[in-house]
Amino acid sequence: QVQLVESGGGLVQPGGSLRLSCAASGIMFRLYTMGWYRQAPGKQREWVAEITNGNRTIYPDSVKGRFTISRDNAKNTVYLQMNSLKPEDTAVYYCNARFSSHYWGQGTQVTVSS
Repeated sequence: QVQLVESGGGLVQPGGSLRLSCAASGIMFRLYTMGWYRQAPGKQREWVAEITNGNRTIYPDSVKGRFTISRDNAKNTVYLQMNSLKPEDTAVYYCNARFSSHYWGQGTQVTVSS
């Protein structure tokens, strides 16, 4: 049974910070590339961060310099530190695990509003 469980979402003011967590079970976590995606209402799901099993990180320009992805293999957990948040960052954020197959978490809501 594979599970990805996100937590840490919520309401934050513009310029604020949030740290999302994704706890994985049922997979050999250390082998997987982990990622974060987000989806706003009426829009396609977009990729926001990736960290490989070799700890290489990649970000799109939209979040580069503001978001940081990291992983703790001992805890089977991947994190997304989000700083300098903007209203445009409002979305449901999803955790993804990819190796020979891929898995998705249930999502956690992030709302950036004053």
